[in-house]
Amino acid sequence: MERPNTNACGQGDGRLPGRCAPLAFPYVPMQEPDPPRYDNAMALQTGTLFPGLNLPFKAAMTDRLKTNNTALAELMALDFAVDELGLYLTTHPEDQEVLQLYWSYIRLAREGREKYQQMYGPLLQTDVTEKDGYAWLRDPWPWEKGGNG
Repeated sequence: MERPNTNACGQGDGRLPGRCAPLAFPYVPMQEPDPPRYDNAMALQTGTLFPGLNLPFKAAMTDRLKTNNTALAELMALDFAVDELGLYLTTHPEDQEVLQLYWSYIRLAREGREKYQQMYGPLLQTDVTEKDGYAWLRDPWPWEKGGNG
């Protein structure tokens, strides 16, 4: 006599450790060409550059994730915007307006990073220079000089 399969889940259910649960069906909105965009600070705060991709759970986190308006926060916002625009351009490579914005943000991020590093030192271990030796761990750290305040 066959034993019933107690590990089987019903139709529309998936297997979790120790139990069955309903399967999730994700919703991913399609981006239209030239979508509206958040400003850099709002994009960093909400987790997307594009309001049409702002998921409802992100709204609950918005107040908890406010960033101070610092040089480092501005660089983070620019880098975030470059990543988001790059993802958009992957599926919309013909959007010339966004392409120009993408390149302008890259230039702004490079300029801002250079100014920041002149004032506060390297941001990454790979930003150290050979003429200075390995200067990554030398004091003071950027936040001790006011670079993050």
